[in-house]
Amino acid sequence: MPTQRRIIYDGAVCHIIQRGNNKQNLFREEEDYSKFLSLIREYKDKIVFELYNYCLMSNHLHILMKIIDGDDLPKLMQGIFQSFRFYYKRKYKYTGYLYQGRYKSKLIEKDSYLLECARYIDRNPLRAGIVKDLSSYRWSSYNFYAYGQKNDLITANPAFVALDDDPEARHEAYREYVLTSRLYEDIIDKEFKIA
Repeated sequence: MPTQRRIIYDGAVCHIIQRGNNKQNLFREEEDYSKFLSLIREYKDKIVFELYNYCLMSNHLHILMKIIDGDDLPKLMQGIFQSFRFYYKRKYKYTGYLYQGRYKSKLIEKDSYLLECARYIDRNPLRAGIVKDLSSYRWSSYNFYAYGQKNDLITANPAFVALDDDPEARHEAYREYVLTSRLYEDIIDKEFKIA
């Protein structure tokens, strides 16, 4: 079956997901997380895009971003994922496929979903049971939005900016929005034994 062409256009907002092959870890040590973020930083100097939210989990990752020139998305993702693959293979003497196929890219076409997607991404470590307090997880955008922690990788998500004119009130509103559990999540977590 031929690979489906991605739908992308100038100014598109995308939720990118990449997983380790056979659910294996992409990030084994802190250095691996740092390396991936440094690759994003490196490619920000080459290709114009806005990184809104991200979360690096041990065996998968999420990125919410706006690509200015739609034609740049494949080059950007190929550059970051290939560079990380070379780094990983060299460091761990690894052979075989690192990723579970092509990265997934979901278009976010409704402004109303921008904040919901951000919530989903930043909540990942909590839902996976890795942490009890999201502020203790270093490899996501949560602390930028929840507490105003400096992060030169991030361009503020427009839906976050629209929460309130006052920065402190905005951070508080984001914390409340992300940390409030929802019934459908609890049902899914119990049914699939996630939590």
